[in-house]
Amino acid sequence: MVKRLIFSVVILFFVSLNLSYGQETYTLSGSVKDSANGEAMIGAVVTVKEIKAGTATDIKGDFSLKVPPGKYTVEINFVGYGTVSQTIVVKEDTKMSFNMKEQMLKEVVVTGERPDAQVKNLEMGTQKLDMKQINAIPPLLGEVDVIRSIQLLPGVSTVGEGASGFNVRGGAVDQNLILLDDAPIYNSSHMFGFFSVFNPDMVKDIKLSKAAIPAQYGGRLSSVLDVKMKEGNPEKIGVQGGISTIFSRLTVGGPIKKNKASFIIAGRRSYADVLARPFLTKAFKDAQLYFYDLTLKANYTINNRNRLYLSGYMGRDVFSVPGAYFGWGNSTASLRWNHLFSDKLLMNLIGYYSNYNYRLEFGENMTEDSFKWTAKILNYSVKPEFTFYLNSNNTVTFGGQAIYYTFVPSSGIFYSGGNRRDISLPDKYATENALYIANEQKLTSRITLQYGLRYSFFNYLGSGTAYYYDSTAGNYVRNPVNMEQFGGGKTIKAYTQPEPRIAVNYSLSENSSVKASYNRMAQYIHLISNTTASVPLDVYLPSTNNIKPQLSDQYSLGYFRNIGKKQNIETSAEIFYKDMLNQLDYIDGANLFFNPNLEGEVIPGTARAYGLELFVKKKEGRFNGWISYTLSKSERRVNGINKNNWYPNRYDRRHNLSVVGIYELSKRVSLSGTFVYASGTPFTFATDKMVVQGVTVPFNPGGPRNNYRLPDYHRLDVAATLKSKEKIRKSKIFGNYNWDLVFTVYNLYSRRNAFAIMPRQNEDNRQISEAVRFSIFGSFVPAITYNFKF
Repeated sequence: MVKRLIFSVVILFFVSLNLSYGQETYTLSGSVKDSANGEAMIGAVVTVKEIKAGTATDIKGDFSLKVPPGKYTVEINFVGYGTVSQTIVVKEDTKMSFNMKEQMLKEVVVTGERPDAQVKNLEMGTQKLDMKQINAIPPLLGEVDVIRSIQLLPGVSTVGEGASGFNVRGGAVDQNLILLDDAPIYNSSHMFGFFSVFNPDMVKDIKLSKAAIPAQYGGRLSSVLDVKMKEGNPEKIGVQGGISTIFSRLTVGGPIKKNKASFIIAGRRSYADVLARPFLTKAFKDAQLYFYDLTLKANYTINNRNRLYLSGYMGRDVFSVPGAYFGWGNSTASLRWNHLFSDKLLMNLIGYYSNYNYRLEFGENMTEDSFKWTAKILNYSVKPEFTFYLNSNNTVTFGGQAIYYTFVPSSGIFYSGGNRRDISLPDKYATENALYIANEQKLTSRITLQYGLRYSFFNYLGSGTAYYYDSTAGNYVRNPVNMEQFGGGKTIKAYTQPEPRIAVNYSLSENSSVKASYNRMAQYIHLISNTTASVPLDVYLPSTNNIKPQLSDQYSLGYFRNIGKKQNIETSAEIFYKDMLNQLDYIDGANLFFNPNLEGEVIPGTARAYGLELFVKKKEGRFNGWISYTLSKSERRVNGINKNNWYPNRYDRRHNLSVVGIYELSKRVSLSGTFVYASGTPFTFATDKMVVQGVTVPFNPGGPRNNYRLPDYHRLDVAATLKSKEKIRKSKIFGNYNWDLVFTVYNLYSRRNAFAIMPRQNEDNRQISEAVRFSIFGSFVPAITYNFKF
C-alpha cells in the first residue's frame, strides 16, 4: 500500500507542474507587521476585493497570491486590530507592506487567525494557541504554562500531575517533536513536570500538529509542537515581567539598530528553596531546589531580500542537599537565514545545536566514597527549506535536513574505600538525513490537495562494538552470540524509509468541509524508560543493528464547521487510527542503566491507537472558550509479555474532557475557569502474594501488564484578573506602563487525584497488605501573580 501511495504522490506532483497558466497573471506579495513592536502578524487575512481572492500571512507575516493586471483594493484584517486597505494598480509583480495598530476592544479576543481558517485550510488534527489564549487559562501556582495549556486540547493527555511531557493520540512522550525556533527540545519540563521550559513572555505562537503533518517535518511518530519566539521591537525599548508565588521573570527587548536590527532577552528563576530556608533544619540549610532559564532572540534585516534570525535557550534544574546533587537542563541555539530569490521562490536556511544532559552525584568527598553519573544527547543540524509559488493553484515546498547525533547513555564513576571504578558505557553516534518535496494544489473551487514525500536515511556509526543476538524477542535476558568492532565513522547499520503524506479538503459549503489525511512517520531515536512517567534520568539511544526504527501509519477523517451569526464558533469531529511498529518494551526486571547488554533486555512490539475527537471553540465575545472531548484507546502487543495478548499502554486514557471558559466582567476584570476529567491510567498491580518469614512479597503469576487502573481524574481551576487602566503613566524611555494582578486557585475543591497506587504491609500487622494512594496535590493551591509591562 505504501508503494502505491508513493507512486500516486509522484504522479500528482508532475501533473501539477504541467498545468497551464491561462490568463497572464502577476505576483502580489508583501508583509504585515504590528506597528507597535514590529512583530510579524501570523494569520492576517489578505483580501483582493474586486476579484474576491484572498490568503493568509505565514509564520513570517508574509503573503503571496496571483492576480491578473488591473486596479485593486487590498484589505488586511486581523482580529483585535483595525482594518488596513490600500488601492494599487498591478502592471507587474508587486510587493507591498502593511503596519497594523491594535484596537482596545470591549470583548476578550481569543484568536487572531482568519475566520474561516479551520474550514478552508488543509490542516486537521492541528491546534493553534497564541499567548492571549494561554494567559487567560487558570495557571498552576500563578504561572502561565505552554505544556499545561496544550493538555486541554483534544487528543492530548498526560499520565498525571508532575509527569514530564505529554502524550498525543496514544503515543509516548518521546514521539513528539518539540521545536523552539526550529531547535529540538528533549525534555520540555522544569521541576519534574510542573512547569515547562517555555517562558510565556517569549512565546509568540504555538502550533500542535497531530495529523496531516507536512513533509518538511520528520523524526517523530505522534506530533509536532512548533513554538515560535517573539522578536524585539525595532523602534523602542520594551520591558515586561512578573512576580509570582514560585518564581519571577523579566524580559527586555528593543532595537539594536532602529528599524534594522532588534533583540529580546528573557530570564526566569524560581525561589522555592529561598522561601523554605528559614523553616529547614540546620542539616538542610544549604539545600537547593530551583530552576532557571535564559531565552534570547535577535534579528537583522540585511535588505529587502535577506534577513537573519539568531535564537538561543539555556535552562537548568538543580536539586541538592549536603552530599547529593541532581541537575538537568537543555541548551539550544539556532540560526535562520531568510532569503527571497524572487517573488516566487523563498528560502529558509536553518542551522541548530541542541544539548540535553543531566548529572547525578552522591558523596561529599569525591575521591573516597562517592558516585557521579552524567548522560546527554547532543545534535547538530542543517536544514534548507524552499517554497516555490508555482502559480495561483500550486505551492511547492522542498528541501532537506542533515542531523549528526552524539549519545552519551551513561558516564559513571564511583569510589569506594579510595578505589576508583569506571562503569561508563561507550558513546554512540549516528546521522539522520532526509529529502522532501510536497505540493499544495487547488484542484477545483471545492477540492484542495496537499501531497508529498519525505525520504529519510539513518546511519548508526562507529566507533563502537556491535552485538548480535540469536533472537530479538522474548521475556528473558538474551546474551550476545557474536560481536564486531567498527572504527570511527564506519556504518554499523543503515536504514532508509519513504514517508508519504497526503491530505485532502472537500468544501461542502462556505462554512463546512470534510478533510482526510494519511501520514507515514519514521523515528530513529528511542527513549529508554520503564517508569510510570518520563523522568530526567531517562536515556535516549539510536536505532542500532538490534533496535529497529519506530514506524507509524496514521489515517484521519474529519468534519469541520463554523456556526453562529458571525460564524465565530468553530466545531470539528475527527476520527483517527494509528498503527505503530517496533515499539520497545522491557523484560521483567530489566536493568536499563549501566548495562552493556541493554539491547538484550528490550523487546520490540506493535502498538495501535484509535479514537474520536470533538472540539467546540468560541473565538471572540465577552464570553468565550472551548470544550474538547476525546474517546480513544491505546494498546500494544509484545511477544513474550501478557501471554502475547494486547494490553493497554501506560498512558491510555479512555475518556478525556476539558472545558475552558473566559468571561470579561468589565474592561478591567476578567474571570476564567478550567474543568478537566479523564479516565484513570493503567498500572501494573500484583494479583497474588507470598509470605516469606513474615514478609509479604507481591507477585504476578503470568506477568500481566497494566492490569488495573487508577481512579478517574478530575479537577477545577479558577482565576480572576484585574488589569490596570489603559494609560497609567507615560515614560519618555519606555512609553505606557501597564500591570495586571492574577488571582488563581488550582484544584478548587481539593480533589486527591492519584498519581500512583503502591502496595505495602500494614504497620500494625505485617500480615496485612494494603494499597496506598499517592497524590501530588491533596488540597487546593492558591496563588497570586503580578505582571507588568512598559
